[in-house]
Amino acid sequence: MLSPRLSETSALVAVLEKRSFTKAAEQLGLSPARVSELVRNLEERTGVRLVERTTRSVAGTAAGERLLDRLRPLLDDYKAAFEALEDFRTAPAGTLRLTVPPPAADFVLAPIIVRFVAQYPAISLDISVSRAFVDIVKERFDAGIRPGERIARDMIAVRISDDMPFGVAASPGYVEQHGAPKTPQQLPDHACIRFRSGTGALVPWRFARNRRMVEVLVDGPLIANEPGIGIRAAIDGAGLVQLPLAYLKPEIDAGRLVPLFDGWVQPQIDAFCLYYSSRRQMRPPLRALVDFLREEHRIAAGKRKES
Repeated sequence: MLSPRLSETSALVAVLEKRSFTKAAEQLGLSPARVSELVRNLEERTGVRLVERTTRSVAGTAAGERLLDRLRPLLDDYKAAFEALEDFRTAPAGTLRLTVPPPAADFVLAPIIVRFVAQYPAISLDISVSRAFVDIVKERFDAGIRPGERIARDMIAVRISDDMPFGVAASPGYVEQHGAPKTPQQLPDHACIRFRSGTGALVPWRFARNRRMVEVLVDGPLIANEPGIGIRAAIDGAGLVQLPLAYLKPEIDAGRLVPLFDGWVQPQIDAFCLYYSSRRQMRPPLRALVDFLREEHRIAAGKRKES
């Protein structure tokens, strides 16, 4: 058997992981025709069919999937061997792929990202924003950001934020017309804007006082899976909205929403952590990001204590 070329091997791995020649081509910066040619050449060299192609789908054969399982760690080590040379450069360099949920993207990364790219201009951040919990090893992300409680124990986690409390708000017009509920038990009499989680389940409305938790079944004219449309609907008077306070505060400060349920404790998102696989050697760009986010969190915590 002739020795496969690295370009052919990389094309096969990309096709099997993306399950698409088009998406693999985008990842590799090649044309779909060229990727197809490379995979076909590899199959001819090995004498084994590795990819099943139909008009609707692309999938690995049993031989292709077995080969993929063996190639993943080898290609990771190959990549890491060359990236280790970055230790001899004046600054870390390379692409860093992250998976991040919307609140962390909006309130943890967005305010500081310009400082990171200015400090490390040779690092290219490839950020995928998704509510779904992603297997960073399987999907070949360098790291992810999620609430600490949702991170698997075999991952290394670094805390990069405080807890994120929720709040309830409504427009001044809604309150003037319908009144403001004083207790959670009054919520069924009000229009409430609801949200679905990444799993598709409706997010419950919860409150606590004197260590007693109350969960209320609410109803209303709108169900969404992103905060923006819900906030806009609340501003326009469609109903009450319960979201992390970080989303509501700008609208409350501007007078477009008014906070409700003063004195009641509401749910919170646990502190976000940057996490990465303990099975991989830490790349210089990732090390730079970890150190940067840890320092930013330390500085922010210090400022909060001073105020």
